[in-house]
Amino acid sequence: MSKILVIGCGAVATVAIHKLAQNPTVFHEIVIASRTISKCEKLANILANAETKISVDAVDASDKDNVVALINKHRPDLVMNVALPYQNIPIMEACIATKTHYMDTACAEVPEKAGFEYGTQWVYHDKFREAGVIALLGCGFDPGVTSVFCMYAKKHYFDAIDTIDILDANGGDHGYPFATNFNPEINIREITLPGRYYEAGAYKQIPALSEKYAYPFKEIGTRNMYLMYHEEIESLAKFIPEVKRIRFFMSFGESYLTHLRALENVGMTSVTPIKFQGTYIVPLQFLRAMLPDPASLGPRTKGKTNIGCIIRGTKDGKPVSYRVYNVCDHESAYKETGSQAVAYTTGVPAMIGAKMIVTGIWRGQGVFNVEQFDPDPFMDALNEWGLPWIEEFNPHGIDDEN
Repeated sequence: MSKILVIGCGAVATVAIHKLAQNPTVFHEIVIASRTISKCEKLANILANAETKISVDAVDASDKDNVVALINKHRPDLVMNVALPYQNIPIMEACIATKTHYMDTACAEVPEKAGFEYGTQWVYHDKFREAGVIALLGCGFDPGVTSVFCMYAKKHYFDAIDTIDILDANGGDHGYPFATNFNPEINIREITLPGRYYEAGAYKQIPALSEKYAYPFKEIGTRNMYLMYHEEIESLAKFIPEVKRIRFFMSFGESYLTHLRALENVGMTSVTPIKFQGTYIVPLQFLRAMLPDPASLGPRTKGKTNIGCIIRGTKDGKPVSYRVYNVCDHESAYKETGSQAVAYTTGVPAMIGAKMIVTGIWRGQGVFNVEQFDPDPFMDALNEWGLPWIEEFNPHGIDDEN
């Protein structure tokens, strides 16, 4: 049995903690830590009847020394970072200092500049190796499950993978004119970046949201899918070296994009501080405060998500086309965990990644991505813990005419 320190108490953390508590034979104790301890206490009270012991604490996760003190106080087997991506580096450095296993669900970022790359975390490989512990990066759904999907396909169906298209579609409706399904600041920073994809050994860039395809999803209908940059493109290109092209697409409705463009046009999506009434504020952070809290969307959201990969390549010299994906129902996710499907599809894989580490199924010393481990036990756990996957051969491609 193991003790997990969860840093963060938002919607994703809520799902991950529910799932940890559902697995007491592996996780006998959970410590929930956040800057706002009242949120931790509320969640702990909801799970008061769980067999797993749950306690709470306060932490400033942006302060390495504060995180070191927290880890030394509780001595967990693993730190699960489901806080903001800005806090990845100080939490990683605290785990090195205390020789504690680490994991997260998204790539590190800095507040001052929109953008992300795994290189900012891969550079800590030697330090984690010297500390004798593992850092598992990007163990949510995308990144995370989508990469496991690709490695599972490579192991079982392909000798060589030529192309990967990752499709993240949300068919849910929360009823608001404009809201984001996870932290608005992180979400909007990501969406307004230039589109970027990997092809022929190099990255190609296009203007943000400038390339669109309509894709017919059986379960949620046809959705407009926009080419974006996402961090798993970087890790997949590294760990599937023969791949010729990797693209990532996300669905957006016209109402969402209309609001986003208006906000962008008036400067509200900027991360550059401006002076207002004698005080410097960041417009995007002000906007975040004005938008609905993603944690409040759970009881309002109906519909389903559909996230997966279309993979093409060869096996025994013959072409193979394969799709693997998950469909998650918003209302079912809320009924189980109090969070909608976008949080559910990230929180469940976080628990599974923690299980892989603390049970020794995935082992290592240093910094690792999910692509570097055997995908089979993770795929089995997805079916067991609420994210069953579906396979198709010869699927409709995103470039194919409808």
